[in-house]
Amino acid sequence: MKKKLVFLILLLCIGLSANAQDLNARVTVLSPKIQTSNKHVFQSLEQAMKDFLNGHKWCADAIQPNERMDCSFTFNITAWDGSSAFSAELQVQSQRPIFNSGYTTTLLNVNDKAFDFTYTEGQTVDYTDQNFQSNLSAVMAFYAYIIVGMDYDSFAKFSGTPYFAAAQNVVTQAQSTSFKGWKAFDGNLSRYWLAENLNNKLYTNLRGFMYDYHRNGLDLMADNPATGRKVIAGILPTLMQLDRTRLGAMLPTVFFSAKADELVSIFTNADLQTKNQAVNVLSQADPANGQKYQALRN
Repeated sequence: MKKKLVFLILLLCIGLSANAQDLNARVTVLSPKIQTSNKHVFQSLEQAMKDFLNGHKWCADAIQPNERMDCSFTFNITAWDGSSAFSAELQVQSQRPIFNSGYTTTLLNVNDKAFDFTYTEGQTVDYTDQNFQSNLSAVMAFYAYIIVGMDYDSFAKFSGTPYFAAAQNVVTQAQSTSFKGWKAFDGNLSRYWLAENLNNKLYTNLRGFMYDYHRNGLDLMADNPATGRKVIAGILPTLMQLDRTRLGAMLPTVFFSAKADELVSIFTNADLQTKNQAVNVLSQADPANGQKYQALRN
């Protein structure tokens, strides 16, 4: 009887753990600059971050296994004191599937260069929304909420709002720490400004664009490329309204980092008039990738 009870409890725990998984996060820890023959700590860190990201409940909704959000976290360790102090660059990417196709589109692609943290091999990484526990768990939680929010925004307009608010709460909790990336003066491309932009009404139009672009544009293209392309062409002028000169205007940069190549691909097979209109809008809205867009005319 006792064995049967233990088995049932174990099954329940496994079920709860499986239901709690919202992310399908892949984690890679690279350390080419670190001269050491002992790589165990990096392997331990990699596994700990997989467990942390995939084992935590980030969403309010019950997420089915096929709905888990694909994302990747790549740690490039740039310094290690041989004990528990690390410096790294963190590349975070997330994708979303497109209906009726095998294609996935990039939602987020950021490179966080201001990432210092402490970690000891075998350490349990804890996180709570109520207070700052460690920079490692705070940064992971921050990007987890951003990933969830962007995914939600792409399926239902502005439905990512509570998750962007949760990311802003992580920023607020980190204000009393000395770690970089959490404050307004830590550069225009920082966690502070990413959360600020996503919660700022100035960028409501871009968030609305992201919904229409994915749900009413890309999701139609597998069945009807011309219709999906027409929708996207029609909403492109929204991008002209983005103020990229504003201090801390990070969200437009993040958007175009994820979407520039995809936008070129979308309009490659467009008619000449649509193609020229797209090039004119995109070149002005995103001059940093101007050469990519101008190539559409060739």
